[in-house]
Amino acid sequence: MRVFVDGGRRLHFDDGAPVTAASAIAPLGDGWLIAQDDATLAAWRRSGSVTPVRLLPPVDGLDRFSEAAGTKRLKPDLEVACPAVVDGEPAVLLLGSGSSPRRMRGVLVRLVDGEPVATAANLAPLYEHAAALLDVPVDQLNLEGAARHEDRVRWFQRGNLHAGIASASVELSLEALVAAVLGRAAAAEVRVGRPLRYDLGEIEGVGLAVTDAVALPDGRMLLSAAAEDTPNAVDDGPVVAIALALVDDGTVVAVEPLPEIDGHVHKVEGLALRAVEGGTVHLLAVVDDDDPETPSAELDLRVEL
Repeated sequence: MRVFVDGGRRLHFDDGAPVTAASAIAPLGDGWLIAQDDATLAAWRRSGSVTPVRLLPPVDGLDRFSEAAGTKRLKPDLEVACPAVVDGEPAVLLLGSGSSPRRMRGVLVRLVDGEPVATAANLAPLYEHAAALLDVPVDQLNLEGAARHEDRVRWFQRGNLHAGIASASVELSLEALVAAVLGRAAAAEVRVGRPLRYDLGEIEGVGLAVTDAVALPDGRMLLSAAAEDTPNAVDDGPVVAIALALVDDGTVVAVEPLPEIDGHVHKVEGLALRAVEGGTVHLLAVVDDDDPETPSAELDLRVEL
């Protein structure tokens, strides 16, 4: 497997404000919905335009949160954006990372008369089930990615070798997950199954851990993985490398580092599938460089399988 960066751009809203902490991306209408894990707002990027989309109400009057301001603990930490379906229409499912009650919510974004509309729900019982199946303490949950293949969603826990936690995933029904977010079923009724664990190796002595995933048409998945030197699921640390991994169910088929850009390692946290042409996969990736002053980047990736 070979990975190429064919292009990139910094992301700004139409008013010039930066898109920050981009953590996930999924198609929405004629564009892409980008989650910001430090905010209650997403960014809807279409040709020539990037507009904010409200996902959740303000928290204590705030829509953006940071460690410097002492408000990081308040953020919803939406780390997952996955293509979904609601009543036969395309939608985007966003999920918090876990580890605290504020981070155990799901959000569905649909287009109503061409405008994005969000519905949110508390999914704490579902997160507790996932933690039990993954054999991870609830306060160490760090569910950072999800990939949809047909009617199933595989939900990925970001590992941490310092804490003895492996990168892993569980499987859920997309229909059941959507029903729970819409309040049509109880979150506790969503079945979580088929846990898988992945040994992605390490780079420069730092273990690679899953940051997102995307499903290929044949059911295999491409994972983004970061070698980030951090002791837990909450604190950021230096990122020494980013890689893509090809997995077939629980088997790691290949792992390939992403090239640095201008000598800089970009922390890819979101992946979306653009096209598959034979053995070539075209992806969109979004970057969270853990710097609230730096606009997030969007990268065009090409993977030769």
